[in-house]
Amino acid sequence: MNIEGLRYARAVSQTKSFSAAARAYGVTQPALSNGIARLEEEWGLKLFDRSPRGVRPTAHGARILPLVERALSALDSVSAEARRLADPAPETVRVGLSPLIGPELVARAFDAARALGPPRAVVLREADGEDLEAGLTAGDLDVVLIPAVRPMPRFQHRVVHREPVVVVDPSSTIADTPLELEAAADASYILVPDTCGLTAFTTALFHDRGLPLRRYPGEASDYRVLEEWAGLGLGAALLPASKVAGTHASCRPLVRSGRPVEIRYEAVWSRDTPLTADLARLVSLLATEPAPPAPPLSPPLGQ
Repeated sequence: MNIEGLRYARAVSQTKSFSAAARAYGVTQPALSNGIARLEEEWGLKLFDRSPRGVRPTAHGARILPLVERALSALDSVSAEARRLADPAPETVRVGLSPLIGPELVARAFDAARALGPPRAVVLREADGEDLEAGLTAGDLDVVLIPAVRPMPRFQHRVVHREPVVVVDPSSTIADTPLELEAAADASYILVPDTCGLTAFTTALFHDRGLPLRRYPGEASDYRVLEEWAGLGLGAALLPASKVAGTHASCRPLVRSGRPVEIRYEAVWSRDTPLTADLARLVSLLATEPAPPAPPLSPPLGQ
C-alpha cells in the first residue's frame, strides 16, 4: 500500500478539490490523481465522486477515509517519536501568529510551552497566512496559529480556540443585542485583502448559507481599519470580538439560528521535525472547550 496515496486521499477529503489538494500538497494534479487511482484499484472501490459542485466522498469513501486519517495519524506519531529519540528537540519553539490572533491565545501559548518538559522558550513572529505557511514549509517556524480557513493537508492541525464574531454598523440603532446572519446580509460590508483570513471567513460564512455578500466597492488595507471605516458610515464591518477597540452602540453579536457565529483558530505544525511530539502536547494544552449557547435573537440590522 502506497502511503503517499493515502496522504493524497486525505488531502482531497480535507480540501474537497483535486486541484486544491495538489497545490496544498505540493504535487501536480495528475500525480495526485494517479496516486489515488492506484489506491482505488488496489482496494477495488471508488473513494470520490466529482461533479460541477465539487468533490464528495462516495459511500465507501465516507466509511474508509476516517480510517485513513487515523492510520496516518498513528504512523506520523511513530515517526515523530523515533525522530525525537534520535534527535533531541531544540530548546526554543518558534511560533507564527496571524494578526487576528488575540493576546489571550498568545499568553496561553506561552503557558503551554512552559508546561512542556523540559520548559522551552517561545519566539513569536506575526505575519500573514501565506508567509506563515511558507515559514512552516521552509522549517523557519515550528507551529503557526491561524484562522481555520486555509486547507493545509501537508501538516498536522487542530482547532485550539473559538471566538465570537460581531457586526459593527453605525446604521443600527440597537445596542448589544444579537443579530441573525440572515438579517445581517442586508448590510454592505467593508473587506480587506485576503491575507489574514478574515475575508475568506466572511465570504464562506455568507455563501455557505446561500446568502449574498454585499461588498463596499473600496477595500481597507487590513482589519485594523475596518472599525474606523465603519464608524465613518462607509459600510458594516465583521470582526472577531477581541479586535473591536471601542464600545459601540452599533456593535452587535452575530448569531446563526440562535447560536453565536464563531471564528475558529487552529494550530498547524509539521510532521517532519524533532519537535513534533512536543508540539502535539503543546497543542493539546491549548485546545479549549466549546463556547456557551447564544443569547436570545434580536430584530434585523438597522432597526
